[in-house]
Amino acid sequence: MGWLWWLGVALVLGVIEMLTVDLLFLMLAGGATAAAIAGAVGAPFWLQLIIAAVVSAGLLVLVRPWALAKLKSNTPDARTNVAAHRGRMATVVSDVSDRAGRVKLTGEVWTARTETPGVVLPVGARVTVVRIDGATAIVEPAPVETNPSQPYGPPGPGY
Repeated sequence: MGWLWWLGVALVLGVIEMLTVDLLFLMLAGGATAAAIAGAVGAPFWLQLIIAAVVSAGLLVLVRPWALAKLKSNTPDARTNVAAHRGRMATVVSDVSDRAGRVKLTGEVWTARTETPGVVLPVGARVTVVRIDGATAIVEPAPVETNPSQPYGPPGPGY
């Protein structure tokens, strides 16, 4: 009957793992599962404890580092907060210079400025956010996308 307690512990640790995704509680759940199996075949409680500890330690030392590396290599970095704005496109709503200006970024109007003195970006210009400095977006002119079929730009009037 003690094996049911071990199985309950393994399930609780599995639920905690789903909330943390750190693979620590999953390894401990593996140890509890091994102890449940040992208890089901009739091993005494002290042996169940030793099996739980040894299997958990083995999983933590041998499997967890490899599994974490695999998880991190397959999971894209999710940029959040101000880091998520870096590289985004914005539209100038009030002329932007190295001192002041405003841009529309992700549906919100932000104060903005350029890093280059003397450069003024006119209303309607597309810009790229270089970084966020406090509550100000530091921007630069967006790179001009070229059409490979028209390397010298679109044809002018009369063509």
